[in-house]
Amino acid sequence: MKIGTHEVGKNNPTYIIAEMSANHAGDINRAKEIIHAAKEAGADCIKIQTYTPDTLTIDCDNKYFHIENGTWNGENLYQLYQKAYTPWDWQKELSDEAKICGIDFFSTPFDNTAVDFLEQIGIEFYKIASFELVDIPLIEYVASKGKPIIMSTGMATLAEIDEAVSAVRKFGSDNLILLRCASAYPAITDQMNLMTMKNMGDTFDVPYGLSDHSMGSVGAVTAVALGASVIEKHFCIDRSIENPDSSFSMNPKEFKQMVCDIRQAEKSIGIIKYGPSEQEKENLQFRRSIFCIKDIKKGEQLTDENIGIIRPGYGLKPKYYSEVIGQVALQDIKRGTPIQFNLIGK
Repeated sequence: MKIGTHEVGKNNPTYIIAEMSANHAGDINRAKEIIHAAKEAGADCIKIQTYTPDTLTIDCDNKYFHIENGTWNGENLYQLYQKAYTPWDWQKELSDEAKICGIDFFSTPFDNTAVDFLEQIGIEFYKIASFELVDIPLIEYVASKGKPIIMSTGMATLAEIDEAVSAVRKFGSDNLILLRCASAYPAITDQMNLMTMKNMGDTFDVPYGLSDHSMGSVGAVTAVALGASVIEKHFCIDRSIENPDSSFSMNPKEFKQMVCDIRQAEKSIGIIKYGPSEQEKENLQFRRSIFCIKDIKKGEQLTDENIGIIRPGYGLKPKYYSEVIGQVALQDIKRGTPIQFNLIGK
C-alpha cells in the first residue's frame, strides 16, 4: 500500500515516523524546526495530533480526571491536554512546511470535528491512537474518507482489534497498517512482546509495525528484524525543553542513529540466498581439502600417511577422500601439493 510518497509493506524499506506530539512546547517555530530536524535525522514522515482539550475530555476537577501515577502523575486531564495540544491554526502551515522540507505529514484525529478539519487541509492518510481504538464510531468516520489508516493497538485485546479492523473494512478499505504499541510512557522494552506484533499482522493479513515509547532503539530494530513495515518514535529537539512528551522522546542524534541501525538491520535481513556471498568468496580458499602431506613417488600408493584433509581449499573436496585412498601417483608429488584427479590413477 502507498502511504504519502512511499510504498509500505513487505519488501519495501521500513517507513519511519517521527511523532512531534507536544514537543513543540507551544512554539510554532520550534514545531517547524522539529519538522526539518526529523527530515535531517532520516524520518520519512512527521506526525502531529489534532485535538483540543474540549474534544478529548471535559474541564472537571473531580477524582476521575486526575492522573495518579506515571509520567503525568498529579496532572488533571484537561490541563494536561491544554499544555500538549497542537493549535489547529498551525496545522496547515506545518503541513506546508513538511512539503517544502520533503517529508510526509499526517495526523491523529481524536473526534469527527478533527477529521473534518484534516480533510479541509488535505491530509492524505490518518493515524488512530491506541486509546481511541475502542472508539468504533470515530474509526468508521475516518474509514469513510477512503484514505489509508495506521492504527495503534496498545492495551487492545484480540477481540477489540478485530472490531476496529472490521470497522475499517466495513467501508471496503484494506489500506490498513496495525502497530504494536505498549501504551506506557516510557514503555519497558521487556514488556513489548513483539511476537504479538507479527502474529497480529498474520492474523489480519495487513502490514504491521511498532509504535515505540521505549527509550533507545532496541525495540525498533528488533521489530524490523521481525518484519515490521512501520516504526513510530516520539521526536524532540532537546529533552531539556520541558513538555508532556519530552522525557520519552528521542533527540535528533538518537533518532538518526536509530534510523541508521534500522537501515543496517534491513541490509542484514537481506534475501533468501544460499552459497557464498561476494564477501565470502575470497575465503573459500580456507576451507579444507585433500593435500599431499608427505612426498609421494610416482607409482606409490596414496595412504593416510601421505595425504590428509587440511586447510587450505585448493585440493579435491574432502568427500572424495575414500575414493582417493589406494590410488597411485602418476608422477612425483611433493609435500604441500593439492591433490587433483589428474595426479592420480588406479
